Amino acid sequence: MSPTPPRTIGFLIHAEFVLLDLSGALEAFHIANRVQPGSYSLRLLSLTPGLVTSSAGVAMHSEAIGPEPLDTLFVIGGERSVYDTPAEQLRFVRHAATDTRRMASVCVGAFILAAAGLLDGRRATTHWRYAADLQARYPRVRVNGDRIFTRDGAIWTSAGITAGIDLALALIEDDLGKDIANAVARLLVVYHRRAGGQMQHSALLQLAPDADRIHKVLTFAREHLAQPLPVEKLADVANLSIRQFGRAFSQATGTTPAKLVERLRVEAARPRIQEGREPLEVIARSVGFTDADRMRLSFRRVFGQVPQTLRRDVREETLRGGLRSASEI
Repeated sequence: MSPTPPRTIGFLIHAEFVLLDLSGALEAFHIANRVQPGSYSLRLLSLTPGLVTSSAGVAMHSEAIGPEPLDTLFVIGGERSVYDTPAEQLRFVRHAATDTRRMASVCVGAFILAAAGLLDGRRATTHWRYAADLQARYPRVRVNGDRIFTRDGAIWTSAGITAGIDLALALIEDDLGKDIANAVARLLVVYHRRAGGQMQHSALLQLAPDADRIHKVLTFAREHLAQPLPVEKLADVANLSIRQFGRAFSQATGTTPAKLVERLRVEAARPRIQEGREPLEVIARSVGFTDADRMRLSFRRVFGQVPQTLRRDVREETLRGGLRSASEI
């Protein structure tokens, strides 16, 4: 029986690409080859072969885009790709989608997929800072600005930087199984592989949108978490109709009022849960959840873990730290 040929993973870069958006995902697949040799063939592609300079000033050597089919095409983001993608590159991406098993983007690489028409009618993710812009420029895309990564059929999109590693690990698990993906995560010194639905970063909760009305709503919500915050009340704070408010909020933040309020509440609850001094029921009610069960469901959606797991992890880490300290005496 002949061995299975390696899956060819192409990474498409362009001038001023973000180096870490490339290197995190690239290294994950490279390590997968060390764990299970012969799994992948890795290629760095660009419109013109030779050195391509990243936004950090570091140049990478690339191959010319060729006609050979790929298993997976990773489209790497960069500030330029948000507003200016060469037509030839878009043609290649469209063509690749016809004979490539799956497509993926890191950070604002989603703008290239969107410009190529590949995200029309699909759910997609990008860096939270650019989510509202992606939604405004490509209204047919169903942008989710708070996820680590999103899969819609054969197209995977992710937030930026370290989220590209999470996406790569998910693809490796899809190809080679959970055990291999976990082994790669350990070698990358990733504490745990984050689920795609996990929130990108708490900085998302510190949005300062240009729209004064939406900024006023965010401030109000943060200051009144313990109270009910239905969309009707938030629309009143913005002095808009419910329909106008929903549209303006989505354009400014890339998410919905309900999802943002939920994230604000779990972010407020998380450090108190990790401290371990208060009952979960008390914490839940103090940040606006009706009960601990409702808070548990929200934590699972946002963090991919329930409060009890977060609390246990802190206790175990504290115990390990104490044991290490004692052994050093």
